[in-house]
Amino acid sequence: MSTSKGLEGIIVAQTDITSIEKGKLSYVGYSIDDLAEQASFEEVVYLLWYKQLPNEDALHKFKAQLFDEMTLSPSFIEQLKHMHIENAHPMDVLRTAVSMLSLYDSEHDHEDRDSNIDRAIRLQAKIAMIITAFHRFRNGLALIEPKQELSYAENFLYMLHGKDVNSLESKAFNKALILHADHELNASTFTARVCVATLSDLYSGLTAAISALKGPLHGGANEQVIKMLMEIETTDAAIPYVKAKIANKEKIMGMGHRVYKEGDPRAKHLKEMSKEITKQKDMSQWYEISEKIENYVKETKGLPANVDFYSASMYHALGIPHDLFTPIFAMSRTSGWIAHMLEQYANNRLIRPRAEYVGLENQTFKPVNKR
Repeated sequence: MSTSKGLEGIIVAQTDITSIEKGKLSYVGYSIDDLAEQASFEEVVYLLWYKQLPNEDALHKFKAQLFDEMTLSPSFIEQLKHMHIENAHPMDVLRTAVSMLSLYDSEHDHEDRDSNIDRAIRLQAKIAMIITAFHRFRNGLALIEPKQELSYAENFLYMLHGKDVNSLESKAFNKALILHADHELNASTFTARVCVATLSDLYSGLTAAISALKGPLHGGANEQVIKMLMEIETTDAAIPYVKAKIANKEKIMGMGHRVYKEGDPRAKHLKEMSKEITKQKDMSQWYEISEKIENYVKETKGLPANVDFYSASMYHALGIPHDLFTPIFAMSRTSGWIAHMLEQYANNRLIRPRAEYVGLENQTFKPVNKR
């Protein structure tokens, strides 16, 4: 056996969901560039689960199913209201709430594909409601029901803010959801697959994935990026701030990527949206600070921006609370997690790697009174 720290470079599964080859990302063979520019998030979810794009009838039915499931039972809502504990992070609430959803599914151990697709639709729909409802409850606001005529992306923003969404907001947020939908065997996706490889259910796999995503080296990065931008405040302070971070050997969040060495193909789309949204909202300084940081770090350290970097300023301009950035990542990535869990079920083998032992050997046991 040989070891690879962090499983770097080790192929542990075959997939027909997402490809990352030579710096290019595709979902089921479709370029991320084409999907980001032309598709709706609902089309991408359908693509990931069914391995084909829907026709008009199938898409209409799928959207209707998502809308119908974008509800929470009165008893669940009451429990969600009581999760507003001082300093509770929304990711902790989301993890607990998703796990709690299984209590409302009397057949969640039935793992045939049709049952799991029905369950997947419920999870993808309800996670949007959980995030928005919790945010409103913690601010003393009433829950807002979705509108059937709105898209998934539009409904999320509408349920969060309680006001209509303009076309640029809709375009930007839809694009962000598509770009975050899946990314092969990242930490959270691998966690989900390991979990369901034991033949545990989708709720368990999704709860495990959310737990992995919470970490600042994974989904929590965009939350750290906006924290950095808020500390910098002005464009003139950007470079001195980054120089000090580098001198102290501190990580610049949102820069560089474990897989992409020449640049994250998703980043350019969110950079464009960040520029447009911040301009529309008269918040261009956040884009300008971000661009200064990106250029400096790329020139001095050779690290380009990743997908988390510009999503931070874009979400901020959309009026999204900073501690909801990672839950939104989870909401989008639920589509990919589910696709991978369904794939794992379809061709399952228990995931059980080995570890190389490097500890002490040939020790002699002594009774406690002789140690």
